[in-house]
Amino acid sequence: MLKLDFPNKIKGNKKKILFVTGTRADFGKLKGLIESIKREKDFDYGIFATGMHLLKRYGSTIHEIRKSGFVNIYPFLNQDDVVGAQMDYVLANTINGLSLYTREFCPDLIVVHGDRVETLAGATVGVLNNILVAHIEGGEISGTIDEILRHAITKLSHIHFVANNKARKRLIQLGETPKSIFVTGSPDIDLMLSKQLPALNKVKNRYRISFSEYAIFSYHPVTTELRSIKKKIATVIDALIESNMNYVVIYPNNDRGSDLIVEEILRLKELPRFRLITSMRFEYYLTLLKHSKAIIGNSSAGVREAPVYGVPTVNIGTRQNKRFNYKSIINVSENRLKILEAIQNLPKKLASSKHFGKGNSAELFIKILKRKSFWNRSCQKTFRDI
Repeated sequence: MLKLDFPNKIKGNKKKILFVTGTRADFGKLKGLIESIKREKDFDYGIFATGMHLLKRYGSTIHEIRKSGFVNIYPFLNQDDVVGAQMDYVLANTINGLSLYTREFCPDLIVVHGDRVETLAGATVGVLNNILVAHIEGGEISGTIDEILRHAITKLSHIHFVANNKARKRLIQLGETPKSIFVTGSPDIDLMLSKQLPALNKVKNRYRISFSEYAIFSYHPVTTELRSIKKKIATVIDALIESNMNYVVIYPNNDRGSDLIVEEILRLKELPRFRLITSMRFEYYLTLLKHSKAIIGNSSAGVREAPVYGVPTVNIGTRQNKRFNYKSIINVSENRLKILEAIQNLPKKLASSKHFGKGNSAELFIKILKRKSFWNRSCQKTFRDI
């Protein structure tokens, strides 16, 4: 049974922290932070769950949030499969729903992650209602609309929890005050390096994966390249079929153009070397990644999570342009021969990269929130000249 008793549980001077999540991926990153808040007597939390979490096509991952033991969950349907690809429409719907929620439940802090339209909605609602906004993993760069959204969210946010010093410098370059920026690492690395991940055989049994060796394939739309998506994904799928490797195929996110990608992915459905999965629990995905031969496609997991395990990446196309380039990452265009060559010449697994953190993000997050100075700040932002 869904509980919406967020405001009623607050006693004394507890701070109310609202987490906004729209995808399986950002919930995976926020989960450890929510758990750390849940353990503290001076804080209370709420979860505004929207976006892909409410869509059957993507696994209705709202159930995974509930299974994680969280209460105070507010599900809000901001789209469907017909209009879900229209990012401006989704943004407007999310702002409308979240605005009504915050006026009723009055959080002291809204926590958002990354570069999704739901994240932009969370930051917009917060800044327009004089609610402090904390942005997780700002200051990253890429080659798509995601980067534009991420930097816009930075300018709407009052506090920044970034992955490393490079990201911190970029935020300062954007005019953010250094006192508002905290280097805490990427929150999902806490889980990645923990002992909480399920065993590989449990993952394989749950998702009916029969391969002893496999690569992961995940390819998302590049919304600034819509005209060429169909041709590019067709080329990539041709290369996968020709490569003679086993693949666990994870469906794309729901950005505009995802229907074209799914249409091509369905060509693989009856081929025995491919296991198609709509969505996975984050912990299960990490175990699968940790033991994979490689990750292939254009997912951020290839340039962020895979290097933590030293797993080779064949990064295809422009979606992760200018992002972290570890020795385990091979960058190629959507060219059949180049993709095949990269798959056939995968590097061996390397030592773990610590570029995005050491696995203590939640600990640092809580320590910072416990400081009186954290809450003693104005919602009025000013630009800082360099």
